[in-house]
Amino acid sequence: MLVDMCSFLQRRQRSGYTQSVNLFKAASLVSVLTLASRITGLMRELLVAAFFGASATTDAFNVAFRIPNLLRRLFAEGAFSQAFVPVLAATRATHGDEATKTLVDSVATVMMWALLLTCVVGVLGAPWVVWLMASGLQQSGGDFDTAVVLTQWMFPYIGFMSMVALAAGVLNTWKKFVVPAATPVLLNVAMIGAAAWGAPYLSDVGIEPIYAMAGGVMLGGMLQLGVQVPALLRIGMLPKIGFRPTAVAQAWRDPGTRRILRLMGPALLGVSVAQISLLINTQIASHLTPGSVSWLTYADRLMEFPTALLGVALGVVLLPQLSASTARDDDAAYSGLLDWGLRLVVLLTVPCALALLLMPQPLVSVLYHYGRFNDGDLYQTSLALMGYGVGLVGLVAIKILAPGYYAKQDIKTPVTIAVVVLVFIQLLNVVLVPHFAHAGLALAIGLGAVLNASWLWIGLVRKGTLKPLPGWGLFVLRIALVSVVLSAWMWWSAQAIDWAAWHSQWALRIVALAGVFLVCVLIYFGGLAALGMPLKQLMRRNSVLTHLETDSARRDNA
Repeated sequence: MLVDMCSFLQRRQRSGYTQSVNLFKAASLVSVLTLASRITGLMRELLVAAFFGASATTDAFNVAFRIPNLLRRLFAEGAFSQAFVPVLAATRATHGDEATKTLVDSVATVMMWALLLTCVVGVLGAPWVVWLMASGLQQSGGDFDTAVVLTQWMFPYIGFMSMVALAAGVLNTWKKFVVPAATPVLLNVAMIGAAAWGAPYLSDVGIEPIYAMAGGVMLGGMLQLGVQVPALLRIGMLPKIGFRPTAVAQAWRDPGTRRILRLMGPALLGVSVAQISLLINTQIASHLTPGSVSWLTYADRLMEFPTALLGVALGVVLLPQLSASTARDDDAAYSGLLDWGLRLVVLLTVPCALALLLMPQPLVSVLYHYGRFNDGDLYQTSLALMGYGVGLVGLVAIKILAPGYYAKQDIKTPVTIAVVVLVFIQLLNVVLVPHFAHAGLALAIGLGAVLNASWLWIGLVRKGTLKPLPGWGLFVLRIALVSVVLSAWMWWSAQAIDWAAWHSQWALRIVALAGVFLVCVLIYFGGLAALGMPLKQLMRRNSVLTHLETDSARRDNA
């Protein structure tokens, strides 16, 4: 009997090990594809910065592009995904693929008609939307009108991206991560083409070149939606959208659709808090020095590089697995997944945060300091980047912790936390903005993210749904010790080289930064290995169940 039990536990251990390796490979794949997306995104921002600089016109485009992006994060990738993916995963786990296909058809039908109405209202109401987002643009004359026209052209982008979010939710649930992760590259490629060829062409024919960027956004949206179709066909989940009134009414009455809509209510409130904070910050920045919106946008794009590469990639992989574990009542697997994700977040985000805090000028100079992006823009963007760096670990950790609540279909707790954090951020704005201008807005967001992530973590631990594995104290101590040495190297590298002076020597500047980062990698991971950090084990083992089974087998053998 004892032999049989040990044999069973060993099989479970091998199964858990295989699952953890597969999850790490999936997260790594998503990270690689997200890396490609972020690299092309930085290329896009580099071209925009070089061609347009940081001006009132660039502010107008950034405001106009932020409007559909705000709605995308609010509805498509925000409230909808948080409500849709857990219900979808639970439906598949309990009722099978046929019932899941019915749910997908119903949700797609309701979403399509809602999006058509939203886009029509948005295009017609663009002047009021722009005023609500950035009334300060009226101070610069025609730039407010430019933002209105750009908004009208780009508003339908929310329609494309909402359907992309639905497709991504389905594909991720089927563990098909490649297409959803690679899709954003298409938007960046389209916008790169618009900046490289469309803008100069419009300039030559006497048309405001910034309008080319709106065309690039719309082309990117169409391409992103188009590549989802073959992927959905391969798994038999291409939605069948109903156009007859009876089909729409039936889709509306579908129990799964109603369940998602009920979950979207509190989820929408929770996501709205973050987006309201963004709206307030944009409104405040539009009343500051012209270029403030653009400085924040450039810094935000750079900050989002590690946020998406680490937090979003892990969140995309973990949410369906957490939801499935919840549906199976497998609390051990659920807690183990969260523990593993959080350890990776701390391990990989800390050096990124140090880079934003200690090396903002080298980063901004290499990526943006070309063409019309002058020394003043370099300095102001670097200040904003440091503000974001304060909260980078929190910003990434939220991407792991919040899905822990969503998988349990608990939207109320994150919403309550987010509302308090919103108030906290605005109080910080009152104190910080008069002294630090736009950089104060970034710093307030960073500090708010730290509070948000800490509160989410405490809540999961107190509920008992997250039971941290042993070894966290030693894990954090090792990272702290190595980070001291890493910080010294980063600070010296930022001071020893006049990065702004190498404006014309862009190749030398890129090589120098690459060399600095190579040494950073050697210091950080070499130092951790020297201190005994089990890096390979950390990458592969994510299940508390595996840990407990190993201990149980060891005790039985004894």
